[in-house]
Amino acid sequence: MPDRPVDVGAVWKFIQRHRLAVVSTVAPGRKPEAAAVLFAATPRGELVFDTLVTSRKYQNLRRNPAIAVVIGWDKLVTVQMEGIADEPRGAELRRLKREYFRRFPDGRERERQAGTTYVRVRPTWARYSDFNRPGTIVELDLPAKRR
Repeated sequence: MPDRPVDVGAVWKFIQRHRLAVVSTVAPGRKPEAAAVLFAATPRGELVFDTLVTSRKYQNLRRNPAIAVVIGWDKLVTVQMEGIADEPRGAELRRLKREYFRRFPDGRERERQAGTTYVRVRPTWARYSDFNRPGTIVELDLPAKRR
């Protein structure tokens, strides 16, 4: 067991310190596909990233919104997540883009590229692992799961 408790707030702070994640989606024929993305974490417990509508991950998510995410493999600490992805519109999209651009001001340049869109991830499950402290593997109950 960990020598100090790990809670959702501490895990979220860990996630917010990172900028890069690997997302995994389900391709046709149930084949897994993974991609590295720049992401921002919102105060509401969501992740947001930009992508092109021509990308494999986007096409996969259109068919099946299930997504897995891995964040923070450096220093032997990581968070694995599973959740549901969507493509927000209207006020929700504006809110998420503000968070994303706060983290990545250069994202405004990418937004100008034809076919750029934004994906929101609402995590439903997470596992925090710290391999520096044996036994520190904690599964978390996330708000999105209770919706």
